[in-house]
Amino acid sequence: MHFLSRPLFLAALTTLALALVSISGLALFPRLAHAQLSALKQHGKLPITTLTIGLYSVQAEVASREADRQQGLMHRTSLGPNDGMLFIFDENAQHCFWMKNTPLALSIAFINESGIITDITEMKPETTQNHCPQHAGRYALEMNQGWFAAKGIKPGMAMGGLPLWQETSR
Repeated sequence: MHFLSRPLFLAALTTLALALVSISGLALFPRLAHAQLSALKQHGKLPITTLTIGLYSVQAEVASREADRQQGLMHRTSLGPNDGMLFIFDENAQHCFWMKNTPLALSIAFINESGIITDITEMKPETTQNHCPQHAGRYALEMNQGWFAAKGIKPGMAMGGLPLWQETSR
């Protein structure tokens, strides 16, 4: 019978633990490619990614899990001037949003699979009115109300830096 020495055993255990953490981390974001996950920075509990729209840069928290999408920006009292939240969906569809328990006034851009903004809507705080896009999409980006208009950003413009999604049904 062969036993590992204590240092070798601890090294093997550490390697196994790191592998399990990596695998479980990927399970949290099944739609994001591995290379993209490593590029995302942790901020609080959601990763942050940098997006570009025209000449502008946005630091967006990534809500790619159902629970994170449901929570969204609820109960937040402020958002930085170029900060937002990027929602990534499993399916290409017309995803609707509302503002229940959200004290911030927000604008939302709906974005298709190709990264093109299809719709932009203004949303009033603390309401349950549905805000639905006219077109199917895979992403949505929430920003402070008026951000898109102030920057001259309109439907038809391309969004850069979007994390790739992967269909989980395959």
